[in-house]
Amino acid sequence: MRIGLLASNPDLYSNRRIMEAGAERGHRMTFLDVRQCYMKLDADEPEVHYRDGRVLNNLDAIIPRIRPSQTFYGCALTRHFESLEVFALNGSAAISQSRDKLFSLQLLQRSGLNIPTSGFANSPVDTNELIEMVGGAPLVVKLLEGTQGRGVVLAETRKAGESVINAFKSLKANLLVQEFIREAQGKDLRLFVIDGRVVASIQREAAPGEFRANIHQGGTASVVKVTADEKRIAVKAAKALGLKVAGVDIIRSRKGPLLLEVNSSPGLEGIESATRKDVAGAMIMSIEKALKWRSTASAHAPRSDSESDSPKQ
Repeated sequence: MRIGLLASNPDLYSNRRIMEAGAERGHRMTFLDVRQCYMKLDADEPEVHYRDGRVLNNLDAIIPRIRPSQTFYGCALTRHFESLEVFALNGSAAISQSRDKLFSLQLLQRSGLNIPTSGFANSPVDTNELIEMVGGAPLVVKLLEGTQGRGVVLAETRKAGESVINAFKSLKANLLVQEFIREAQGKDLRLFVIDGRVVASIQREAAPGEFRANIHQGGTASVVKVTADEKRIAVKAAKALGLKVAGVDIIRSRKGPLLLEVNSSPGLEGIESATRKDVAGAMIMSIEKALKWRSTASAHAPRSDSESDSPKQ
């Protein structure tokens, strides 16, 4: 099959692994920089063009791994590929709603999934009410547009919480206020879901002096045995957001497992390194299953990018 990886940096571990996994399984892999793709909207001949002059309508599938800063254009591009009947491993609608922290929490809550108590308001005069809503200090303040632990602040005291919330609001930033789960001790679980099944899971632990367990914030990953209930939550969360591939973050609390976040472009380095599992290969196999592709003895070896995107005859 012809598979395009829609991303930004070909040198990232996750992107390199996906390209390698696809090639190892006999597919023609092409890295597509989101910023270098252009769309032609036309009722008769809609097309996706690449900066080097290629027309990309002949792809069988794409794997969108879109940076948060490129969500709008990346989702528009994914949607255009979908209109050309190119299979997307994660669809544009699912990616869009998973990137909206508030909307995704509302969808997860509607599905009956337990989340940390959270508050959202538009006006600075509601600051005290927001803090009370989540049980007072300490509390966590999250920018809705943040990712990989960025834009997340722990306010140890009520006064600190008021200062952080009002500072963000003065910048007209949308934010969530969330209860702080002290007993988690800077640890969370990352469960990697593909096609409604947990294929790998790790525990992430924050660096000393840090409360965010994200690998990008210096956290460490280790193998962990997750419970049947935690697996059920992860699978249900991915389904609630319509994601075929998802990294689901869960925190263990006195009230039981709480769902923190669902990531539509989860990183592979931490989970593959810790578990030694071929998660990238499982993603490629998901595409094969969706498109009913079967490997044959006569399958051709992977071709170069220049060969892989010639127009279909």
